Amino acid sequence: MAKDVIGYTLGTIVKLSSSQTLDRMGLRKFMEKVAFTLTKGGIRTASKAARVFQGGSKSGKPQRLNAPGLTTDLFDLNITEEQQMIRETARSFALDVLRPGSEKADEACATSVQTLAAALELGLNDFAVPESFGGAAVERSPVTTMLLAEDLAYGDMGQAIAVLAPMSVANALTAWGSAEQQSKYLPDFASGNPPQASIAVCEPRPLFDCFEMHTSAKKQGDEYILNGAKSMVPLAAEAEIFLVAAQTDQGPAVFIVEGGTEGLSVGEDPGMGVRASAMRPLLLDNVHIPASNRLGGEDFDYQRFIDLGTLAWCALAVGTSQAVLDYVIPYCNERHAFGEPISHRQSVAFMIADMAIELESMRILTWRAACRAERGVDFQRETFLARTLVKEKAMKIGTDGVQLLGGHGFTREYPVERWYRDLRAIGVAWGGLHL
Repeated sequence: MAKDVIGYTLGTIVKLSSSQTLDRMGLRKFMEKVAFTLTKGGIRTASKAARVFQGGSKSGKPQRLNAPGLTTDLFDLNITEEQQMIRETARSFALDVLRPGSEKADEACATSVQTLAAALELGLNDFAVPESFGGAAVERSPVTTMLLAEDLAYGDMGQAIAVLAPMSVANALTAWGSAEQQSKYLPDFASGNPPQASIAVCEPRPLFDCFEMHTSAKKQGDEYILNGAKSMVPLAAEAEIFLVAAQTDQGPAVFIVEGGTEGLSVGEDPGMGVRASAMRPLLLDNVHIPASNRLGGEDFDYQRFIDLGTLAWCALAVGTSQAVLDYVIPYCNERHAFGEPISHRQSVAFMIADMAIELESMRILTWRAACRAERGVDFQRETFLARTLVKEKAMKIGTDGVQLLGGHGFTREYPVERWYRDLRAIGVAWGGLHL
């Protein structure tokens, strides 16, 4: 019916358009416009009237799209209420304990005994040790450990590494240790006097590749003999247990080496940054250990071992970068030059905006990789992307933080120079930590 009405109307307009009367009255352009509008509208009306909707296959219930963060297939960037409580506790500890003592710890190249004792009260090792060995862990959560690393580094990265290093060893023993290894070492980590421990992967050579190490482990009878040198090992002088990565005839592996073993010694080479973690070289000269001290068995995944350590470093960088950003914003708002806050200058405002954008990108990539690790799906690609971005942008954030403070940023009176030095470690650090 609609088509008929439109057809009659258009026919009448066509007849009128041939009349000379329209020209005498000056109405031809008006009628042409009316004809165009009706034709256009008529085509739309005809199209709507002609569509016949065909039903698809019937379903017993309506289909919904999952909101972001609710997918169960890949990763979930939401955190639980329990994790939020843990974050708040860690952040309070970072601000109340770690940050006030950061300058002294940096100068001493060590985290104080008092700080480590206060960290014990957080019960971090309990998150890594199963209940059967005296801990409180009922499930393994790399995400929770990642959040801890991020929030502790907000206070001070160096001290955060010293606090997290023993927990990292406990995490690795829980994940891959044999029954014998776990029963021997894990109960001590859950005790009131847990051992200092660290993971040694990095080596003092350029273009280090953690899959092509110079540190060797040769099997001889029921023993392994380790030779080589490790660098940037947290708590090297104090640690009672080391997890040492070395090259075997079958490829890279990790070995449990107890402090004080004959042939094991510590060098002196304080680093430029993260000095509070007491990083030192670890030297191995014909160190004999039982063959049973090789971590894990056939199911040991060295790539996963390395990736979980890499994500821990990424989380530390995110936390420290957040500290830089939160410090420079009020500084630039309060510092005046030429009669106004320097944050009113576009160059300053744009630099701060770039820092915030880069920080969020670092955080999302790190969280995504950790969430995939927790779900048991492959996360090697995501870890590589996270580290590639973090090692570049974290150093840039540290550099920009110093730049924004001008001459003040170059002095030790302000913390940005220490954060700058700490963030430089992200591009070269391997090992030491494990989610």
